[in-house]
Order: sequence, then structure tokens, then C-alpha cells
Amino acid sequence: MVKTIKVRCKNCKKTFYRLTGRFNEAIKFGWNQYCSTKCQFKHKTTKKEISCENCGRKFERTLSGISIHNYCSHSCAMIVNNKRYDRKRLLPKFKICEQCGKKYRKSTSNKKYCSLSCRVDAERYKPEELLDIIRKYFKKLKRVPARREILNGVNGACRKSFGSWNNAVLAAGFTPNRSHDNRMYKRSRAKALDGHLCDSISELLIDNWFYKNSILHERDAHYPETNHKSDWKIIIEDKEIFVEYFGLANDSPKYDRSIKEKEMLCKKHNIPLIGIYPKDIYPKNLLNKNLKEKFQNFINLKFQGE
Repeated sequence: MVKTIKVRCKNCKKTFYRLTGRFNEAIKFGWNQYCSTKCQFKHKTTKKEISCENCGRKFERTLSGISIHNYCSHSCAMIVNNKRYDRKRLLPKFKICEQCGKKYRKSTSNKKYCSLSCRVDAERYKPEELLDIIRKYFKKLKRVPARREILNGVNGACRKSFGSWNNAVLAAGFTPNRSHDNRMYKRSRAKALDGHLCDSISELLIDNWFYKNSILHERDAHYPETNHKSDWKIIIEDKEIFVEYFGLANDSPKYDRSIKEKEMLCKKHNIPLIGIYPKDIYPKNLLNKNLKEKFQNFINLKFQGE
């Protein structure tokens, strides 16, 4: 037969029956005994009875929830606050858009324009400003700047005002570079006098100069221990010399990195490297003179006309 014992609830003081084993367990550990979980929660939760500042109704609130002003509901709080503060303070404020002159509701942020489109229109560069920026960079770099070298949205503004970056460069009075997408991969093939296929007209001029001056040369020779190729390899008295045309030097970050890699490879394997730049072959009437001086610094050759 299940034995029970009569117990008094610690919270509501009502008596209820509990199993003797559970009663003895609570006595052993010093636990309070409750008739229900509701009474248990109520007894453990420390609350204080206070009065609503608006309607005067009594209600309970935990000690941590008591503040300077206490209300029994949101409605009572709003009634008091609406009486305390002037309604004009709650009315929305308006500002005038600096771009279109339209009224718009003022927010907490320091906005000057009613919309994003007005902000873009107001802060957009004027065409004359864009041309001045391009000319400024040209003077600084001594060449036509690449579109990615100029930040602060200038490239996007040029596309909106002129249709493209190259059109803006033309409007500034300069000859545009090829785009970064084209300059490394799309090439115009040309055949030299000796049948060699060259990747550009500039390389064609250099290859023809080798042919006219009877310099034995080979196209696309591999660098040691790598997949890099040199534009030419010439052999003089059993000595190999690599020749490169660096046509995009200082104009493409990727291209500049490849130049440094080739220079390090030649230094590592003790291979002479002759670098030719656009200033060495243009204008064309100085090509012969410039290349003679460049090659005579490395090898003792007799050229045609000497």
C-alpha cells in the first residue's frame, strides 16, 4: 500500500498529500515543498506590489523591473507621456533637397538629398572635371593612365559622361591604351621578312632588324625550369642571349610582374637579357640607331652600313 503524508505548501499554505519517500527526501536535503509548479515559481520569484502612476491599479513587478515611473500597461504609459510632452514635438520635420528642391522627411542621419538618384546626380563628376583629372594623372605618370589607376569612381563617371574610358581619354587629347582585358591576351599576328610570326607590329620591326643585320635569332625560346618564353633568343659565338620586347612596361601590373620574374630567371641561370622598350623603336627613324647602341653594349657586332 502506497504511504502518503499530509504537507503544507510553502507558498499558498494549503495542505496536500505527498508520497512519504518524496517527503523524507525533501526533509533530508532541506527542500521546500509546494502543491504545484505554479506555487513553486511564485514563491521563488521575488516581486513587489506597486501602484500604476496613471490609473492607480495595484500590480506586481520584479525588483529588477521597477523603474522611476511604473505603469500597469503600455496604454497607461502613453496617456501620461502624451500629456507630459507637447504634440508638436512628435510631428515629422521636413528638409529641402539640395539637388531637386523637393521637400522630404528629415531623418536622424545627416542626409542632404531626398533620394539616392539625387545624391548621385549631385556628387557626380562634371565632364570638365573628369578631363582635368586625366590630364593631371598624365602629367604625373608621364603617360596615359590606365582606368584602374584612378579611384574614387572616376572610371564609372567617365563611362556615364563619355560612353567609355577610352572616349574620355580621347576627349582629354590623348591616345588611349588598350584595355587590360585585351593587352595581355588578344594579339595582332604579323609575319616578318624571315617568316617568323610576331605578336605585334613592334615585334615585327625588331625581327626584321635582326634579319637585315644577319643576326641569327629564334622565336619563343623557353626559359630554363619554367613555362616562360622569351620573344627571341640570339646566339653569338656559342653564347645564348635572350631578347624581350617589353611593350607594356609600367602600364599593366600583371605585365610588370612577369618582367621581374624573367629578369630573376636570367640572373639565376646567368643568361644575358636585353630588354627593348617602345622608346627604343619609336619614332621609326631612330630604331636603327637605338638598337645598335643597345646591342653593342652586350656584344661586339658589325652592323650593315658600317
